[in-house]
Amino acid sequence: MSYAFDPELAPFVPMLALSEGPADFSDPVEARRRIADMLASINADLDTSGLTIEDRVIPGDVTVRVYAPIERAGALPGVVYIHGGGFAVGSIESEHGGAAGIASGVGAVVVSVEYRLAPEHPFPAPLDDCYAALVWIHSAADELGIDADRIAVYGGSAGGGLAAGLALLARDRGGPKLCFQFLGIPELDDRLETPSMLRFVDTPMWNRPSAVNSWRHYLGDAAGDVSPYAAPARATDLSGLPPAYVSTMEFDPLRDEGIIYALRLLQAGVPVELHQYPGTFHGSALVTTAAVSKRQAAEARDVLRRALRAGGETSA
Repeated sequence: MSYAFDPELAPFVPMLALSEGPADFSDPVEARRRIADMLASINADLDTSGLTIEDRVIPGDVTVRVYAPIERAGALPGVVYIHGGGFAVGSIESEHGGAAGIASGVGAVVVSVEYRLAPEHPFPAPLDDCYAALVWIHSAADELGIDADRIAVYGGSAGGGLAAGLALLARDRGGPKLCFQFLGIPELDDRLETPSMLRFVDTPMWNRPSAVNSWRHYLGDAAGDVSPYAAPARATDLSGLPPAYVSTMEFDPLRDEGIIYALRLLQAGVPVELHQYPGTFHGSALVTTAAVSKRQAAEARDVLRRALRAGGETSA
């Protein structure tokens, strides 16, 4: 199938198709190797001179990487950063650049979570690790120099799905407060029935076969009785959740589930900002030279700055 990709993105599509990117999830171990190789060069020359970076093991035996701006005046907002990768790949290393960019660009203490990966550790293990990080960042707020009223969750792709699940779980458990949820190109619905999911079977970086394998790995034996904390699109009550930002890409099988979730949040009385980027595909932001990718990155920083400025009292 042919797609009207943004002209600045189109030249990169054959290269991504040739290398398969991270899209083939039939072998998670091989997919992890591919995505690690692909992102290593992106993170190689990263300037982190304005940050302190420390790996910690928190209660629950979860490893987190803490990024903190060196220059600060008073308590800073905090961000629980959840990496993407279809629930089966990715790490704090693979998204080192993204987490560092938020810490420096937003002026926040970022806690990036090394959650356990499927299929070795299916749901609820990855979400449990993310919840442990949320509990810890609140309990360690004074030590970290964080304003506990200004803690957000940030996730992209599967990380966006985990971020949405974390917001639901924290609400229902009466757990630590989140002031904001950033859901970038989120993976939310295991039913795989939206028009975009049915149509985009051969898109670069992510497609319907990728999603099928991703959910199979993540749900494991629970596939017949799926929790809304695993697939937030199944949640029947979205009221009382923190304000949200949702982004979607035009030629992404996840597009429609993100738009539908944003609409349902709005209908439940949750402040939401939704941005659908034309001509893009899942992961196209890796082409950092494209104007549309630059707009995405700038908007993400601006959205987080505004959301964290007043502890969630203002929406995105």
